[in-house]
Amino acid sequence: MNIKQRIINLLSEVDNGKFSNIALNEYFKENSLSEKERGFITEVFYGVIRNKIFLDYIISKKVKEIKKDWQKQLLRISIYQITFMNSDSKGVIWEATELTKKKFSVPVGRFINGVLRSYDREKEDILKELKDKKNYHIIHSYPKWFVEKMQEEYPNDFEKVLISLKKIPYMAVRVNTLKYSCEDFEALLQEKNIKIIKKVDSVYYINSGAVIYFDEFKNGKIIAQDGASYLAVKNLNPQSGEVVLDSCSAPGSKSVLIGEFMKNQGEILSLDIYPHKIKLIEENAKKMGIDIIKAIKLDARKIKEQGKQFDKILVDAPCSGYGVIRKKPEALYNKDFSNVKELANLQYEILESASNNLKIGGELVYSTCTITKEENTKNIIKFLENNKNFSSVKVEIPENVSGEYDEIGGFLINFEEEIVDNFYIAKLIKNN
Repeated sequence: MNIKQRIINLLSEVDNGKFSNIALNEYFKENSLSEKERGFITEVFYGVIRNKIFLDYIISKKVKEIKKDWQKQLLRISIYQITFMNSDSKGVIWEATELTKKKFSVPVGRFINGVLRSYDREKEDILKELKDKKNYHIIHSYPKWFVEKMQEEYPNDFEKVLISLKKIPYMAVRVNTLKYSCEDFEALLQEKNIKIIKKVDSVYYINSGAVIYFDEFKNGKIIAQDGASYLAVKNLNPQSGEVVLDSCSAPGSKSVLIGEFMKNQGEILSLDIYPHKIKLIEENAKKMGIDIIKAIKLDARKIKEQGKQFDKILVDAPCSGYGVIRKKPEALYNKDFSNVKELANLQYEILESASNNLKIGGELVYSTCTITKEENTKNIIKFLENNKNFSSVKVEIPENVSGEYDEIGGFLINFEEEIVDNFYIAKLIKNN
């Protein structure tokens, strides 16, 4: 199968609702491809998704209507290559034309050829016009409301935010120190000629995704996890023998990390509302060698009805996910600000409910993988105003992770951070 036909199929799956990372990982597992082929597919696949608004804008300027999804995907791919990759535009246009002729007919091939040649001639003028008119939402492929929101929150740096969120992410894996050591993992990377881009404690950012096929990944010596979620658990500081709640825990990577910090001694209650995700938590725990996790199907908003008290609680709340757009770029296109407000209300309900089950003197960490103040700082300020028996504690962040503290000591890993996911972490203590 032609490599661009493969990408067209993958893009269609995402347009039909499949998560991009799942679609790509499943495809690579099921198909034998060279490293060069995997690299090209990954770059073009994610590049098209990241720049979808721009690409569709260009197509709309050149074509009144495209009825065939296949043709639209091919135009997206080709325009992406001509605009953003160091590709020979004539070669790109020729290949697209020939593919279309084989798929449909010579006249349809000529149509595709005409669209692409026209854009290639006018590309510089179109890009200049967009910049002159400051059409940031088209240039950087964001919904208009999101650009306006970033202009409001980062008036001097909003374009840096837009650029940052579209950067290509690195693979992040964490060493399971109950089974493995950082020294052994680093030796393995050296043996495989894989470069370490950044390290946050036991989390490594590397320049290859091949590790997911290693035995060390399959047997739980390493796990895919970003340094941001690692820091949320580190700030929770779970200890051996404690009783800990992970209120929104699927797929369980933070639960198993809590168990690792506890040296697999104590009790962890891991909640999720979906039965199939409970199974994921259990599978992850077994794989990582943690047997103190009890996974339960329960809405975190109802935990207060259970009466159980905890030494530590992690509320890694469901969120809009705008901090991980690098990894899930399609998340941009199916939400608006009303979703942010709805999620902020849900997050607050979970936080209020979980806080009732925290012991006096207990610690709670609230985190999200998003960047909006409604879901982060504003939620914590509201909670502290309504719960005078709680106080905030300044979270601890390594020097090699960039971002900013807010007025209550919470930390947002923001656009200044080149590698780690954008992420918010706040810590609270329950007083008498």
